[in-house]
Amino acid sequence: MSDYEQLHRQCRTLENLFDTKLTSYSQLSASLSRAHGDLEANGSGERWRDLEAELDDLLEKQEETNERLATISNTPELLSQSMLRAIQRHREVFQDNARELKRTKASVKSALDQANLLNGVRNDIDAYKSSTADALLAERGRIESSHRMTDDVLDQAYETRSEFARQRASLAGINNRMMDVLSTMPGINNVIGLIKSRRRRDHIILGVIIGVCIVIILTYVWS
Repeated sequence: MSDYEQLHRQCRTLENLFDTKLTSYSQLSASLSRAHGDLEANGSGERWRDLEAELDDLLEKQEETNERLATISNTPELLSQSMLRAIQRHREVFQDNARELKRTKASVKSALDQANLLNGVRNDIDAYKSSTADALLAERGRIESSHRMTDDVLDQAYETRSEFARQRASLAGINNRMMDVLSTMPGINNVIGLIKSRRRRDHIILGVIIGVCIVIILTYVWS
């Protein structure tokens, strides 16, 4: 009789502890589905493992206690009907607890898988945003570099044009002086005409070469 009373109280204590832990375990399952961020970093993964280990241990102790009660029930002449019903009830509670723990474990695992999946998606999105921002900054740097190179080419082109204008003005002054000198010399008009034609041809060739060079440089910069 004393063995029965001790085992009966032990079963009640284990069942109450199991109910409390199982409630916490179920609440953790609900919180995991709403979790944000890394589960290991915020401690959810560790709490889940601790609670599951405690529930497994409690269920194992319930099974051992129920087996000892079943051994006592093999001598029913020593027990009252209420005691036998209590032993049967402890067995049913143990079976219910085992089924409920199995079901809750499946729910927690599903919630963990979903939370890890969502966390992975968030990490992928953050990585994509970061890489996109880096790519945009790099592209902006290349565009600004191209603009600077274009400005340098245009500045050089303007400077070259100014230099040509100065040389043209200088040559015009020299030409005027030569014309003044040559106009006093008879029979040299044909030579002057040939010189003018060759000079115009040289100017045309030089202008074409400069234009081609500018087009090539701008094409290289923008490509």
